[in-house]
Amino acid sequence: MIQFTSPFDAHHLQDEWLEADSLGGFASGTVGIARTRRYQALLLAARDAAQAPSGRVVLVNGVEAWLEVNGQRHPLTMQRYGSDVVYPDIAANLLGFDTQPWPTWRIRIDDSTTLVAEVFVAKATCETVLRWRLESTNAALTPGALRLEVRPLLSGRDYHALHHENPAFNFAAHVEGEQVAWQPYGDLPVIVASSNGTYAHAPDWYRNFCYLREQERGLDFSEDLATPGVFSFDLAAGPAVMILRAAPAANALPLTQTAQTAAQHADTLATTEQQRRTAASSRLQRSADAYVVARNTGRTIVAGFPWFTDWGRDTFISMRGLLLATDRYQEAESILLEWVGTLSEGMLPNRFPDYGSAPEYNAVDASLWFVVAVHDYLAIGVASAATRQRLQDTVDAILTGYARGTRFNIAADRDGLLRAGVPGVQLTWMDAKVGDWVVTPRIGKPVEVQALWINALRIATAWNPQWQSLLASATAAFAQRFVDPSSGALFDVVDVDHVPGTVDRSLRPNQIFAVGGLPFALLEGASARAVVDQVAAHLLTPLGLRTLAPTDPAYRGRYAGDPLARDSAYHQGTVWPWLIGPFVEAWLRVHGVTDVSRAEAYAGFVAPLHAHLDEAGLDHVSEVADGDAPHTPGGTPFQAWSMGELLRLEKLLGPA
Repeated sequence: MIQFTSPFDAHHLQDEWLEADSLGGFASGTVGIARTRRYQALLLAARDAAQAPSGRVVLVNGVEAWLEVNGQRHPLTMQRYGSDVVYPDIAANLLGFDTQPWPTWRIRIDDSTTLVAEVFVAKATCETVLRWRLESTNAALTPGALRLEVRPLLSGRDYHALHHENPAFNFAAHVEGEQVAWQPYGDLPVIVASSNGTYAHAPDWYRNFCYLREQERGLDFSEDLATPGVFSFDLAAGPAVMILRAAPAANALPLTQTAQTAAQHADTLATTEQQRRTAASSRLQRSADAYVVARNTGRTIVAGFPWFTDWGRDTFISMRGLLLATDRYQEAESILLEWVGTLSEGMLPNRFPDYGSAPEYNAVDASLWFVVAVHDYLAIGVASAATRQRLQDTVDAILTGYARGTRFNIAADRDGLLRAGVPGVQLTWMDAKVGDWVVTPRIGKPVEVQALWINALRIATAWNPQWQSLLASATAAFAQRFVDPSSGALFDVVDVDHVPGTVDRSLRPNQIFAVGGLPFALLEGASARAVVDQVAAHLLTPLGLRTLAPTDPAYRGRYAGDPLARDSAYHQGTVWPWLIGPFVEAWLRVHGVTDVSRAEAYAGFVAPLHAHLDEAGLDHVSEVADGDAPHTPGGTPFQAWSMGELLRLEKLLGPA
């Protein structure tokens, strides 16, 4: 729990919390209550459950709330306006914040009165629950003496966009019993609010909200929000409750009354949600659950919150820790089988766009990471014969497509290694692109792609001997062609731009996959030690591995600024926490797996990530961090493969 010792704990106020539903929607915000991103909202939902987790819209951005004590108004929320003006500023009244069991604030009202505010998302029903209650007071608890007023702040927009005052916004409210419904725009879901308070219709606009994180990212950062009315609650009579949900426009009205009151329903949701969270055996597992969502009739993994959907490589890398390391085998199987249906020309998609268009297949490694995930899943021994056969057939189809040749010049070359790449297309995980500029094109034979390719071939030989010859060729060629004689470590790319014999000596972390992070190491002995030592000496930081050595002229030590500045630094020195998983596994392979080495690895490499759970995206691991000290976190504050690799390390370094 974060305890505020003064109003100057500004670094805590910017930390973020996340509450995810089962369809890719979520609620999120800051410890300091004021929103700093366009994505922070109380009701952000998938527009159509059948298309989840794509097509998400922001419906309820936040609330303006205050408590009237014997006629005196005490604000409970903060808003940021214009040129970074916070009003009202209640930082001095924030006594504490905790994410367990869900985001909860303690707010000082006056010398005798303390209020508790909480928010959680019921994952099963995709409802957001807001509750306020008195913790202590010396005020006379007579009817009306403690009156809570809450104004919902609405938009109705794509979650990547911003909203501005306009005459098309529909303020009309449909009221039935404890429920109020609004539909700001006719093509969006209906917003339904259930409460144990009273609603008074009072339409208005709140203008010129300022989103600090968007401003820092060089993006539009100003927004106007509509407020249709005010909910009033008598806290002297008990806790106040508001439940928010998105209802399909076709059948939302008239509202369906439930047998439970709003307060009873909130209690039921809270009990169920607390039981679900308590069932997770660790803080990390509770957080991991946020990323696992529905897709069609199966499951998938959201790559990160707040702005990613599900990406191929991210899904298969993440599931090894999020699901397989935590014994969630049924969900892992569902994800693998769901993605089987997207196979095309030997390739699985890189990502699904937000709205309806065809999947994008611009990834050479996504399909190979699928093979690795299949290996790890089948090794557990829980798959049915039918599932095993279907997954093995898919692996064979991937390898056949790659061996013969598929999109983007991906094919097995004469030396058995896998070539890939065409100008203007980013195919590896180092995939930043600005306009037509691919920042790190890596056309040719990237080192981690060869490690994945050789691992995939070796995995498939377990049931199909046809891959043995190609495996032998690729393995021999890798040993002959990738070792840099000047360092004993590995080149990043050979046959650069498909020019035979050329090499890229950039000191990057991709070589670590030849030693760790995959089922089978390609190097051992002195060669493996050389790779680990070079990476440790130049790329290792407390939050993961840099993507380029600081000695390189192209190195960028800060991931900040507008999109061009950030994308040019994304893989040119920026730290990626997920890479700590492959590094630690490689480090153990060269140092030996003993109780002593596991303890040393945990203290040196994993403990700093645990400390990071208390900053930025609370209880989660960030997407990236600056290459330069103090390694300020950046990118998405909630990243699936960062969390997945931390969970995988927890299992790897646990008791033998």
